[in-house]
Amino acid sequence: MKNRIFCILGLLIFSLFSFSCAIMGFAGQVTSLVGTITDNPLLEAAGSSVSAVSEASSPITPSQEYYIGRSVAAQILGTYDLYENETMTDYVNKVCQVLVINSNRSEVYNGYHVAILDTTQINAFATSGGHILVTRGLLECATSEDALAAVLAHEIAHVQLQHGISSIKSSRWTNAATTLAGATLTALSDGEIDDVMESFGETVNSMVSTMVETGYSKSQEYDADEVALEILNEAGYNPYAMISMLEVLEEKQPNSSGGFASTHPSAKSRLKKVKKALRDYDEVKIPEIRIERFNDKMNIVTE
Repeated sequence: MKNRIFCILGLLIFSLFSFSCAIMGFAGQVTSLVGTITDNPLLEAAGSSVSAVSEASSPITPSQEYYIGRSVAAQILGTYDLYENETMTDYVNKVCQVLVINSNRSEVYNGYHVAILDTTQINAFATSGGHILVTRGLLECATSEDALAAVLAHEIAHVQLQHGISSIKSSRWTNAATTLAGATLTALSDGEIDDVMESFGETVNSMVSTMVETGYSKSQEYDADEVALEILNEAGYNPYAMISMLEVLEEKQPNSSGGFASTHPSAKSRLKKVKKALRDYDEVKIPEIRIERFNDKMNIVTE
């Protein structure tokens, strides 16, 4: 009987020892594999998958948001020249700041900045982190400072709703899923791994293409209009000035190529939604001083 008990105990101890060795051996194999991961394409692909999923799940910080937006703005500025007029640039930035400090997201990593593009094309761009680019052609469509404020409020809304950065988040998950799927099926080649590593840069290029060629989605544009009305109202500007701005754009859109004609939904469809949203707002009479200030500044642009 004692011998039988000892045998059973011996088997248990041996089993535990074997299991422990197996675990230690597995750990050693993992350590060895991690140490030589670059020598194994399949493991390298798996490592790339983990990295991609980790990047996809991590939040984009305010500083990253700013630098991504700056990269996008820099690429757009490679296509358009800056309108180098300090007086006018200072004016649109001051209007922007009045709007921003009365908005729900008055502070971003490095503040909001507006630059004027020296082109008669009618367009505006808002990149993540507070970068706003408005064409001289669009400024010339404004009939009052309040209408100009409506344009800027719309672009500020894009920043605050994080429309630019949301496309990056979506792209990150797409890249992560693609990489993970590839790793489970076959090993990625060196070139494919390089493509994965450069996917973030490609996303910036995609954002530029979206803004310059296709624009944000219709729903994003409509949402930006609604938030813009809130910002205008809180800042003391006339939210109904959005109507006058859209009416000018509706008149000019059919005869213009590129710009708002290709990057925004029709002014007619935006007008319909804006008029409905304006039922919640009172019309504000534009002070005479604002009219005089606007006329004085706009003389610079039209000269």
